[in-house]
Amino acid sequence: MTTDQPDGWLPEGQRLDVYDTDYVPKQNRPRLAARADVWTMACERMAYVLDTHDRAFVSFSGGKDSTAVLNVALHVLNREPSLRRHLPLRVVFFDEEAIPQETEDYVRRVGQRDDVSLEWYCLPVQHRNACSRRSPYWWPWAPEDEAKWCRPLPPEALTSLPGFPLWPPEARLTIPNLNGLLGPAPHTTACLMGIRAQESLIRAHAVRLRSVDNYIVKYDNSKNRQAASVNHGNMWKAYPIYDWRTEDVWAATRLHGWDYNKAYDLMEMAGIGPSGQRCSPAFGEEPLQKIHMYAQCFPDVWGRMAERVPGIGAAYRYARTELYGYGGKPPKPPGQTWPEFIAHYVRKHGPDVQPKVAGRIADVMARHYRKTAHPILPKAPHPDTGLNWSFLLTLAMRGDFKQRRQESNQLMSKSTAEHWTRYTTELAQVLADGTGPELGHPRPLPTDAYAIVPDQYKEPTQ
Repeated sequence: MTTDQPDGWLPEGQRLDVYDTDYVPKQNRPRLAARADVWTMACERMAYVLDTHDRAFVSFSGGKDSTAVLNVALHVLNREPSLRRHLPLRVVFFDEEAIPQETEDYVRRVGQRDDVSLEWYCLPVQHRNACSRRSPYWWPWAPEDEAKWCRPLPPEALTSLPGFPLWPPEARLTIPNLNGLLGPAPHTTACLMGIRAQESLIRAHAVRLRSVDNYIVKYDNSKNRQAASVNHGNMWKAYPIYDWRTEDVWAATRLHGWDYNKAYDLMEMAGIGPSGQRCSPAFGEEPLQKIHMYAQCFPDVWGRMAERVPGIGAAYRYARTELYGYGGKPPKPPGQTWPEFIAHYVRKHGPDVQPKVAGRIADVMARHYRKTAHPILPKAPHPDTGLNWSFLLTLAMRGDFKQRRQESNQLMSKSTAEHWTRYTTELAQVLADGTGPELGHPRPLPTDAYAIVPDQYKEPTQ
């Protein structure tokens, strides 16, 4: 193993905060300069995971990130004789039905490799349908919807998995909840995933909590656990390329000559930038903004998608507007309290979903009040919790079923002192306007907005 660094590299362990103005560490470990390039580090992590687990499989989507994980794993396995017990490498692909033909073709090419053992599952796993508040879920390859399937069933398809319930539809597992079915005890199993910190602040936060083996996470299905879900305590999730950027993924693909999903070429030719390119169905809360891309790049599958899930037509027209919680937020009517305004949008969801959305909002608010007695303001996030009413309105409108949105992420773009300035300025305006009762605060409001600022964040007096 070489520790020599190219000229111009920062010394190992050097904090990167001063060089990366887009990241402000909040309750997690700072970013540090590494001693090697991302390819070398990914290979080292992969070798460690494969060496310390009895079994391993790649969670494969056909996208660029899982392609990188697959090829790093195969490179390490073919390089290290002691790890070849994992060959042929187990690759697990959950076919989400509403995918481009290019993705199906690519997965088929992967499955034809001698060093790969592909499991191609076509199961009606539960997926989020953010296109409709009244039909919040959909199930690819659902037998009751066979006439509406976007594609014919692939000949490689596995349509059953021991322990996976088919009926009733509400009992069908999500992919996170069925992970335990893929790694039966007693063997320790590593699920190799293409999770990258660049993709979201939540993923960045997840790999900055620990200084040792921060890319290995114990499988935990306690959150949103479904009845048929199992956890034998023997599975870990591993993110060997967590510090790669999009440029690194494509650079590795070109330098090593990897095969890849040609759907990306179509998206590139259509003028869609790397951050907007998706190969999986865009029915979820965050991917919904990219739903127009399917009609533009994959008209064949789009023609079937348009009839597949409720609400997709409206989502295509309005997904990037306030109707779906994007763009500008709808204004709160004067005189109405914020809790009443939030409750109005919660009631727009179906009766089975309303308790879930309301419970998520209640949990976030309780977390705020455990940390502070200060009020929640309409726009300014609280400097200790990151919460504001605008964030809660987003949860009420979209649902956030996977809890990917975290209020603390709103604090990562400015310093704590800047957030205190913004918070107290808005609170002072609320007090001056006499709109304090609309906040729905359970305690008397502060009489002096600036008196609540901690001493270390107060501006020095002249």
